[in-house]
Amino acid sequence: MDLKSLVRDIPDFPKKGIVFKDIMPMLGNKDALRYIVDSFFVHYFGKRIDKVVSAEARGFILGPAVAYHLGAGFVPVRKPGKLPFRTKKVTYDLEYGTDTLTIHEDALNKGDNVLLLDDLLATGGTMVATGKLVEALGAKVVGAGFIIELDFLKGRERLKGYDVFSLINYAGE
Repeated sequence: MDLKSLVRDIPDFPKKGIVFKDIMPMLGNKDALRYIVDSFFVHYFGKRIDKVVSAEARGFILGPAVAYHLGAGFVPVRKPGKLPFRTKKVTYDLEYGTDTLTIHEDALNKGDNVLLLDDLLATGGTMVATGKLVEALGAKVVGAGFIIELDFLKGRERLKGYDVFSLINYAGE
């Protein structure tokens, strides 16, 4: 399936010089959505995934569907003040600033196998931070899946040791 044709480029968002890769047209296409969820399921099937962990907000769209198909639970990672229970947090650098993410302290069990799932891999900052939160709770990251990977930003290099899987790659667009 040609997923790339369903990605809409939005220049200068969220700030000048950034080309935002909008996945909403892709998610609105029933065949593309099924293909995306099925592709993650097929790639990570048999890896004994206990939990799928996704950072807000676009990761929330796919995380529960993939978790369901893998027979796993879903855990959201959110910005500070959005989770109602006790949390752990991490602050990290983005390609255009800094951010902080939180996770419920009881969201994972020691030894859980975790799949990190998000819409886009750029510099890897969000997934590295999410992985730190997962590992701080005693769980193990076994994979990191993305719809889109911006190869030219080399985020994959920061995720060494994880099974990184992307459905669409952009070499330098």
